[in-house]
Amino acid sequence: MKKVFVYVEGQTEETFIRDVLAPHLSQRDLILQPVLAKTKRTLSGASFKGGITSYVQVTRDIIGLLQDSSAIRVTTMIDYYGLPDDFPGKNLLPSGTPAQRVAFLEDAFRQDIDHPRFLPFLVLHEFEALLFADPRQIIEVFRDVNLNGASQLAQEVRGLQPEEINDGPQTHPSERIRRHIPEYRKRLHGPMIAGRIGLAAIREQCPHFDGWVRQLENL
Repeated sequence: MKKVFVYVEGQTEETFIRDVLAPHLSQRDLILQPVLAKTKRTLSGASFKGGITSYVQVTRDIIGLLQDSSAIRVTTMIDYYGLPDDFPGKNLLPSGTPAQRVAFLEDAFRQDIDHPRFLPFLVLHEFEALLFADPRQIIEVFRDVNLNGASQLAQEVRGLQPEEINDGPQTHPSERIRRHIPEYRKRLHGPMIAGRIGLAAIREQCPHFDGWVRQLENL
C-alpha cells in the first residue's frame, strides 16, 4: 500500500477524506492520511489545529510533511474561497473561468513548494460546493428540522454547476447554506451529506474535483 498525506484545513475535510475518499482509493492500494493544518504553536510546543490563516503556515506544514519519505505524495484539500492574501499568485489572478483561475493558483502553489512529491489541490470554491452535486440530499438531511429552508436552497442552486457558484461574501456555497438552513453544522452535516450523495455523483458534477481524484488514482 502507498501512503499519501492530504493536508486539510479543517475537521470537515478530514472526515470527508477518511469516510468518503479513502475507502475508494484503498482499492487502488493507496492509504490516504489526512493531516490538519496547524493554526499556531505555543512556546511549550503545543499546537492548535484547523484553519488556514497564512501561507507561511501552509508552507511550514507542507515542507514538514514532505520530509517524511514514507509518503509517495503530499497533496492538499484547501478552499479556494478565503485563501490568505499572501498565497502565491493571488495578487496576479487572471480573468477567466473559476476553473482557469484555480488552475493558475494551483500552478503557482506547485512552483512555490517546488517538490516532485507535491500535488496541490484547491476546492472550487469551498467544500460545501460538493454538496450541491445533489441538493436533494440536503433536503433529506434537514427534512425534519427545516424542510422549507432546505427546499428553498435546492431551488436556488438548481441548474448551477456546483464548482462555478461564485465566491462573493453573501453567495459563496457555505453562506448560501447558512442563510437558508441556520441549523447547518459544517463538521456534522457536511461529511454526512457528501456520504449520502456518494463519490461518483460528486465527481460527475464537479470536474475540477474529479481531476484531482483521477490524479490520485493514477499514482
